[in-house]
Amino acid sequence: MSRKAYTAKGAVAIGPYSHAVESRELIYLSGQTPIDSASGKLVSGDIIAQTEQCFKNLFNVLEASGLTSEDVIKVNVFLTDMCNFNAMNSVYQGMFTAPYPARTTIGVASLPLEAEVEIEMIASRSHT
Repeated sequence: MSRKAYTAKGAVAIGPYSHAVESRELIYLSGQTPIDSASGKLVSGDIIAQTEQCFKNLFNVLEASGLTSEDVIKVNVFLTDMCNFNAMNSVYQGMFTAPYPARTTIGVASLPLEAEVEIEMIASRSHT
């Protein structure tokens, strides 16, 4: 089976992977770190700024695949410091409407480019 891949202009891949891959009705979005696509560098700022940039990148990928945040069914969040959970969560809450997607938040030792957060998502073309 060949992969149907999506590339978004407003997202950056820092390795050999697709921004998203479609399999039947599911779209698997690769993890996005808080990289500004214009500069190619990690955004400066706290966990709030970094989380906002991750979502900006992810929503660009969703748009490239013809979907929106309403189509997201699962989110995985990776944090290098679980003390940032509440601040990340405040941004996260504003990105979706109830009922919220399923979510897992995992504490990790480190992330690429010394990012404090990375977020990946799964979306569905037919989730109703």
